[in-house]
Amino acid sequence: MLPVVHTPDPSIPTGPVFLALGGNLGNVRAAFDTALSLLPGRGLATVAAIAPVFRTAPVGPEDQPDYLNTVAALSPRVPPSALLAGLHRIERDAGRDRTTERRWGPRPLDLDLLAWGTLVDPVGPPCLPHPRLADRFFVLVPWAELAPAYAVPGHDATVAALLERLTRRDPPGRASVQPV
Repeated sequence: MLPVVHTPDPSIPTGPVFLALGGNLGNVRAAFDTALSLLPGRGLATVAAIAPVFRTAPVGPEDQPDYLNTVAALSPRVPPSALLAGLHRIERDAGRDRTTERRWGPRPLDLDLLAWGTLVDPVGPPCLPHPRLADRFFVLVPWAELAPAYAVPGHDATVAALLERLTRRDPPGRASVQPV
């Protein structure tokens, strides 16, 4: 079980915070390593744990390489909006341009906040929990490896239960996510 994160700053909600990492252009594993090392280096968060990496068929346009995906548990040092802004800067530093890329198209690095403790904020930014997390094998499979018993706010279910529900709805989809 991951520890509950308490921060001395009341503007920072208690955690844990879960971050999805994905990418399918260039050296994605190196991009993951760089992104995770930049989080503490930029005063955004410390990394508490990382799930194994999985290979995933693309969602959306199929004329692109498979993705690598994982999930990390973080201890935040800044409020949600500041962490999101920092994640977007890290993506830009890795070569991602959200202004010109195709939706669900190829990218060197994608960083998405999945959930933050028990926080529910459907308006954001960031929207928490992530509005599409329960429909994404590439999120739920590594997350279930990392924190299967985490109760996802607003979903009345653990990560493992969400993965089980999605697998029942879409058995072939589960096969699209494989360990690397």
